Amino acid sequence: MFARSILRAGRVVSLRAPSLSARAVPARRAPSAASWSRAYATGTSPVSPTDPKLGQAQSLLEDGTRALEEGDLPRAKAAYEESISVMPTSGAWFNLGVVEYQLAGPQGAIDAWKQSIALEPSADAYTNLGSAYMMCKPPQTAEAIKSLTAAMEIAPEDPEIQFNLAAVLESSESAV
Repeated sequence: MFARSILRAGRVVSLRAPSLSARAVPARRAPSAASWSRAYATGTSPVSPTDPKLGQAQSLLEDGTRALEEGDLPRAKAAYEESISVMPTSGAWFNLGVVEYQLAGPQGAIDAWKQSIALEPSADAYTNLGSAYMMCKPPQTAEAIKSLTAAMEIAPEDPEIQFNLAAVLESSESAV
């Protein structure tokens, strides 16, 4: 039902100056979590020479990604939290949401993805947020619909977002 949420759970991002945004990703095939990690958290992002905090935050983000690739979720979480304490960015919050979801379930992830969206809205963060709302006990269908609708506004042609929104709408109708 939520193919992207499962796929995106292994996706992490890196920072880039000056906007510090998470990269939007076309999701055409289902690559492995490790390939997502390598693609989105390598040191290829430019770092501002005038802001050492950005460089430190990027380094910590990359440390967290290496830990995530190695399956060390507690170490990844600590690195992402430290990156956020140095310089809060949408990418660090997004990645923390990925780890929180795997460690503790949807609520910690929801909080982190909301922070990511507050800094820089992205279709990926809204999609993950919508999926996390559906994984709550009981599912928070109205919040999931709002999140997936926001994702559709950012990426209206994305078939996975369309599918996920349709699935949530269908499940909410059958619950009535």
